[in-house]
Amino acid sequence: MKRVTGIGGVFFKCKDPDKMKEWYNIHLGLVNDEYGTSFEWRQCDDVSKKGFTIWSPFTDKTKYFEPSTKEFMINYRVENLEELVEQLKKEGVRIVDDIECFEYGKFVHIMDPEGNKIELWEPDDSEYDDIVTGKTK
Repeated sequence: MKRVTGIGGVFFKCKDPDKMKEWYNIHLGLVNDEYGTSFEWRQCDDVSKKGFTIWSPFTDKTKYFEPSTKEFMINYRVENLEELVEQLKKEGVRIVDDIECFEYGKFVHIMDPEGNKIELWEPDDSEYDDIVTGKTK
């Protein structure tokens, strides 16, 4: 069973996400939407398929990273999320919430031994591509 297949996103806390996005746009060329930047790439197993990695600043007041007190959260791309969650439960990994389904994929959160919240994402890259390119409104 494959577990992590790549980095799905990097999320971090900051005092002013809009200012942070503007700074990264001006100085590093990141073009942002309301969530941040989506980096598009091709999947090595099938180069006809796109994949995405998200860069997203959150307000330092966000509760989204809880119960972690850390300033960042990594999102990992996975396959077969339900199967992986069952295996992680057997291995004693703390599952923070239930799997949530959206048109662009399934998500669940776990905690590592040092209190870092980790987001696991089974993406639907074709739906996410439609959102990013504005095909879905």
